[in-house]
Amino acid sequence: MKARRVSIWEELELGFGCSKLRVIMHLLRNPREAYTKYAIVKATGLRTSTVESQLKRLVEIGWVVKHKFTPATYQANMENEAVREVYSFIQKVKRLRRSRPAE
Repeated sequence: MKARRVSIWEELELGFGCSKLRVIMHLLRNPREAYTKYAIVKATGLRTSTVESQLKRLVEIGWVVKHKFTPATYQANMENEAVREVYSFIQKVKRLRRSRPAE
């Protein structure tokens, strides 16, 4: 029986496995886009209260920018060096997975 191949996002989440990572990884899928809290909840499967607390912390450390619209939107802060490095790491892992032969 052939095992299901997990997506790069699932693999990184399994490797790092925390809700903050799920939130930032979702935002880094398309770093030019801003997402509502509701969209992040739907995309990550996390509880609203969890997403709220993780976004608050990510905004505090400068990894996420909060745009004060109604409703507020959130975007990965690509001006932050750590965020750029995380994004670069994700891109490298994606390239490695593409070059790896199918199992």
